Amino acid sequence: MSETLKPTRRTMLTRLGILLNAGIGAVLAVPVVSYLLAPLRGKNGAPYNQWVKLGPLEQFPEGETRLATFRNPVVRPWDGQTADIPCWVRRIDAEKFQVFAINCAHLGCPVRWFAASGLFMCPCHGGVYYADGSRASGPPERGLFEYEHKVEDGELVILAGQLPTLAAQDRTGRRKTCDC
Repeated sequence: MSETLKPTRRTMLTRLGILLNAGIGAVLAVPVVSYLLAPLRGKNGAPYNQWVKLGPLEQFPEGETRLATFRNPVVRPWDGQTADIPCWVRRIDAEKFQVFAINCAHLGCPVRWFAASGLFMCPCHGGVYYADGSRASGPPERGLFEYEHKVEDGELVILAGQLPTLAAQDRTGRRKTCDC
């Protein structure tokens, strides 16, 4: 006669524990595997660097530096107002501009423009920049980062999507235009 072996309580709890741990492991593995396989899927959505309009030329008077805002071209529905990126626009003459990232080149704090002194100043560690964006004093080792820009149909347009940092430049000093 064959005896049917009843599983013990210990065996049942061990199997239940293994099953629960396997389920949790599978759930945690999904984002990791998705991250690792993302490059194989190719382009998803818009390229990082895109030309974005800052506004009509009349919005930026000659000889003045103004704060402008643009919408990040790489945006998700949940980004909300954080996708609005500020930048400083300096109009030198009729067709000559400089467009600076608002971030200090030291640790990325937002710099402010003081028209009376003609200086950009960082409130975090005392970094100071001249009106042309070059370093005046303080801990930053370089000037402000500049966006590549052009004038199209009477509007100022910048290449936006990634902060214009040294990492976003190639060996020739020009900004990378990655379509990844």
